[in-house]
Parts: sequence; C-alpha cells; structure tokens
Amino acid sequence: MLRPDVIDLRNFYHSSLGQVVRRIIGRKIRQMWPDLKNFRVLGLGYATPYLNPFRGEAERVISFMPLEQGVIQWPREGGSLVSLVDEHILPLPDASIDRIIWVHGLENSTDVDSIMQELWRVLTSTGKLMVVVPSRRGLWSRTENTPFGYGHPYSDKQLNRLLRDNSFTPGDRQGALYLPPSKWRLNLRLARAWENVGEKWWGHFSGVRIMEAEKQVYALTALPERKTRKRPVILPAARPVITGRQVRRANEKL
Repeated sequence: MLRPDVIDLRNFYHSSLGQVVRRIIGRKIRQMWPDLKNFRVLGLGYATPYLNPFRGEAERVISFMPLEQGVIQWPREGGSLVSLVDEHILPLPDASIDRIIWVHGLENSTDVDSIMQELWRVLTSTGKLMVVVPSRRGLWSRTENTPFGYGHPYSDKQLNRLLRDNSFTPGDRQGALYLPPSKWRLNLRLARAWENVGEKWWGHFSGVRIMEAEKQVYALTALPERKTRKRPVILPAARPVITGRQVRRANEKL
C-alpha cells in the first residue's frame, strides 16, 4: 500500500496548512486526554507533531515509526526519543505502555490485525489507544496534497468493528478538519470558524475521525470441577486353586 514518506510528512507539518492541522487535531487530542501525568505514552506512525504537549507531564514519551515510512530525528534538542521499528513486532515488554496515539498509521498499514494485537500486548490492563484516521465522508481523504489523502479512510462504524474484533472497547470519538484541504490564506485564517460551524452542522463530514478505545481484559475464572460418574468395576473370575492332594487322588482314580 502506498504511504507518504517521512520527508513528505515532515514538510507537510512545516507548511502553513500543516501547522493549522497540528493545532486543530492537537486541541481535540488534548480535550480527550486532558491529563497524562505520570503515564507512559507511545506515538506510532507519525505522531510526533502531537506528542510535545505531553512531554512536560508524562513519565515517558517515545515515538515509533514504521520501516516502510522511514524515521526522522525527534525532538530537535536533546536525546532522541524516536525509533524505526517493525510495527508487527514492537520492541517493548508486555503491559509497559499506558497510552498510545496512532496517527498516519492505520490507514496505511497492511495486516492491521497483527499490529493491533501488538498494541494490545504492550498496553497495561487500563491502557487506552487513540486512533486518528481520514474520514470516508470528508474532503481530506479525496485529495493527495496532504498525508490524509493516502491509504484507506474509515467511518466510525468500520473503526468500531475493527477495534472490537481486536479486543478493544471503543469510547469517545471526535471529528476534526472541517476546513477545506487548501493552502489559501483566507481559508487558513478562517480555520477556527470552519471548525465551529462544522462541529455544529456537518458533524459526519469531518476530514478525520479521532477515536479512543480501551484495552479489554477478560477475567479468567476457575472451571468447575467435572463430576465423574462411578462405574462398577468388573473383576476377572477367580481361578480355582488345585492342591497337591487333589492331584494325587486324581492320579489314583486313573
């Protein structure tokens, strides 16, 4: 599946349109997760534009970028917090992450079930996943001048099914990017107005869908003891015991 290169993603978020997108989606993410104090946060795909606000409060923030996309240094200053990984085999122990933000990933991934099983594995028992994907009904999935025009867009119904099939419970959901995917200066100036009007009147026609899901953990209960019916034991017939005297008597008669 064709997916945007890491350089294209970086250039987009450095553009005027990309900066507006970062603010709009970042505001939604922050509304859904207002406090991540002492949490361990993982960004998957190309999530670095949305991770900086959490670095000051979370216990740890790291980012994984898939092999097919490529990797780029993050953050600009200090030690690197990003790694190039195989999405199907994450280099993390079980139950080691509290929150995962998956951006520019799901819509471009193959063998999605395998990746989601890995996400389930590394999340703690109370862990949550946030997925940001292009919307099937929005304008952004229909043009390739932004990263949201690549891959497979999703509806809320499709996301629900995918998450449930992989042992996640869908939760809060939001729409974002109601403004047209255009770099026109007037369009960017009116971005906040576009979002306000879109949320009120065009809720199902957002450019992206943002959905939160919680890891499902099923308690294993002890199986009841299996009752076995007692069956009668049939013993072999007893053999007659022949003594030496009986043998001698039998010989005398002969």
